[in-house]
Order: sequence, then C-alpha cells, then structure tokens
Amino acid sequence: MNPAASSAPYELPLFPLQTVLFPGMPLPLHIFQERYKRLITDCLRGHRPFGVVLISSGSEVGGEATPHTVGTSARITGVERLSAGRFNIETAGQDRFRILELRHHRRPYLSAIVENYPFTDPNPVASADLARRLRPWLSRYMTMLAKVTETPFDVQRLPREPLALAYLAAIVLQAPPRTKQALLTLPDTIELLEEERAVYRSEIPLLNAIIARVPSDTKLFSDN
Repeated sequence: MNPAASSAPYELPLFPLQTVLFPGMPLPLHIFQERYKRLITDCLRGHRPFGVVLISSGSEVGGEATPHTVGTSARITGVERLSAGRFNIETAGQDRFRILELRHHRRPYLSAIVENYPFTDPNPVASADLARRLRPWLSRYMTMLAKVTETPFDVQRLPREPLALAYLAAIVLQAPPRTKQALLTLPDTIELLEEERAVYRSEIPLLNAIIARVPSDTKLFSDN
C-alpha cells in the first residue's frame, strides 16, 4: 500500500526546489545531480512519490538546502532516460504534507517523516460562496494571462468544486514563491479562497498596467 494513502506518518524522500507545488499541478523536471538521480531511481524502483518542498535557505544545486515544513508529494507520470544516468521526468502534485522530522541518513538525498495535511473545509456553504466570488477574478486573470503567454486557457470550464478551483487559482498565479508558499500553508479551504481573492484583486490591476506598457508581440513570462 502507498504510505501516502494512510493518515499515519510516513517517510518521504524530499526534493527541495525554488518552486511551490500544489495538488494537481504538473511539474516537469530535468534530473542531473547525482543525489537526485539516486532519489528518482529509488522512487521508480519502489513506485513511490517524493516530496517537493520550497527551499527556505540554501540552493537547489550544490550544498544542503533547508526546506519549508509544508510541501506537496509528486507522483512520477512519465520518464525519459538520458545519458550519464540523467532523467527528464513528468510529475503531478498529489497530496499536501507537513514535515514532522527531517532525516539525514546514508542516502545522498534528504528525506523526512511527514504526515498528510489536507485542506479542511469547515463550512462547505461558505466555501461555495467564496468560490463563486473568486471565479470571475480567476477567469479575468487567466484571459489576460493567455494573451501575454500565448497559452490557451478554457475559462468557460473552471472547476465547480471549491478546493479544485482554489488549486487552479494557486497554480496559474504568476507570483513569487514566498507568496505561493503562504497560500500552500493556509489551514483550510475558506482561508485559501479568501486569500486568493485578495491576491487576485491586487494582481489584476498590476498585470493590466504591465500589459498596457508592453508591445503586443512581446512575451511577459517565459515558458519555463
């Protein structure tokens, strides 16, 4: 049984990055460091996920990185094996977790004892109302983003379920990692939807002002 499916604490290999992963979010990775080649090899062999955590201090390449305590497990959905043991992998965000204890052992990569940390929904009626209020802001933002990134978004088919909508809002938001980490750390669906609406209300005028100053044939955001 996959330990991530249990409510009991379990050990999870960690991949500290300068990226915040949310459940349902696709995340392609190029694996070239020796420790992470070993991590991916171990996960593939055991059919296990690994944890993506935002770096609190340190760097992705080289020395040790200290992660934030809340992250999201990543399921490997596709693998391309390259020369010298490198990989291109496709992953998808799975379950939010909270680190209980970091583990430094004989393996070259970091792991931790974690527990699943799902978003609770203390008031489904309030969540549904907040999702209804967020939806037009998200639709407007995605429409603007589609113009400048040349990325097609189907804003007519936004999720109806509040948490699914909140995840999408967090995924498409073009914001610094610290802002996204703050969203990932919120305890429940209500607080997440409330904070996202506040963020979008401030981000949309900024994005609109930027678009107005940039030539129409210029991309504002890279594809990476």
